[in-house]
Amino acid sequence: MIDLEKANQEALNRLLSAQPVLVDMGIAKDTIPGLNERTFLHAGPPIKWEDMSGPMRGAVIAGILFEGWAKTPEEAEKLASGGEVAFEPNHHHHAVGPMAGVITPSMPVFVVENKAFGNKSYTNINEGLGKVMRMGAYSEEVIERLRWIKRVMYPAMQAGIKHAAPDGGIDLKFIIAQALHMGDELHNRNKAATSLFVRMLAPHMIEAAPVVKDVADVVRFLDKSDIFFVNLAMAAAKASLEPAHGVEGSSMVTIMSRNGTEFGIKVSGLGDDWFTAPAAIPEVLLFPGFTKDDVNPDIGDSAIMETLGVGGFALAAAPAIVQFIGGSPQDGVNYTMEMYEITVGENNVYTIPYLNFRGTPTGIDILKVVETGTTPILDTGVACKRPGVGQVGAGIVRMPMEAFEKAAERFAEMYLG
Repeated sequence: MIDLEKANQEALNRLLSAQPVLVDMGIAKDTIPGLNERTFLHAGPPIKWEDMSGPMRGAVIAGILFEGWAKTPEEAEKLASGGEVAFEPNHHHHAVGPMAGVITPSMPVFVVENKAFGNKSYTNINEGLGKVMRMGAYSEEVIERLRWIKRVMYPAMQAGIKHAAPDGGIDLKFIIAQALHMGDELHNRNKAATSLFVRMLAPHMIEAAPVVKDVADVVRFLDKSDIFFVNLAMAAAKASLEPAHGVEGSSMVTIMSRNGTEFGIKVSGLGDDWFTAPAAIPEVLLFPGFTKDDVNPDIGDSAIMETLGVGGFALAAAPAIVQFIGGSPQDGVNYTMEMYEITVGENNVYTIPYLNFRGTPTGIDILKVVETGTTPILDTGVACKRPGVGQVGAGIVRMPMEAFEKAAERFAEMYLG
């Protein structure tokens, strides 16, 4: 018979001991393990082209245009549907990406190292809000922005990050902890975290960038991209959670993700199997001009933030976020308090001032989810179901119970029978 409490405490301790640090950047095909010239990575569980939702298809089209494999969206769609591109989940390659999460071979990516365990994670560069690739947009404006990111932003940022590395790199855990005290919850609101990141990186870019005048353009871009840090926060979460996977007898969730069609989880003590259910529809605060009929089912690897114990789990720390996702500050407090009922413990570094600096609820327990009937809450961006459009709003969404029930059944068979 397993010692469930001991196993879950071991998984939680590994998570809490993590030290995620931004150490480098590189081109995806040269940096991410197992990524070859004709493979696209994507958010969520495995999915085939024919099952992809509109924003996922749109992001794939944008990726093909960015790679230069096609000249028109029609050509790109024909290429994608004809089996010329392989599709694999980011999570199968130690990577994460928000919304569609598509990472193509030639894209620049961040490299985050968990200094406590030596494992690394990867993520792409955030493009800002609105009509962007991750939301399924693929206009010339979108492609040109991706090219600018690779041509101008990437060399300047990589040089700055490498310059910071001898001093210990850029401590992402420190930024997340500080940002929680400054009104972020690190999923939909990253205004403070982005500002802290720019303050830490800018001097190194100025000293090390190959083209110094480009630094001003990069900083201007970051100044207009309050959400920029979310990709780095996700990579920090991924690097932190990977060592917690594989603890025999642990019912703690180590991956939650959505691909716009399905929602899936992985559990520490249940190996590498995905447990899936149809993706949920978010409750949305819509941008002007859009209706509920435009809303795509939930999508993105960014549920890794709630898996870490922030994002929707830390809404009590971010009263201003309700202006973006709807509801009231008290709703945020209520959501956070509810999440304590389904988690293994509390974070020892990520704390919430309004709750007298109580640690955020951390370590989702599939058994507690099923027993209480309470599923994890996320605050999320929302993409249009039609490819090519982009973001239509933001909101709140509950993760589907079915996936947790499937995992709990498997857990009972393995450990409780």
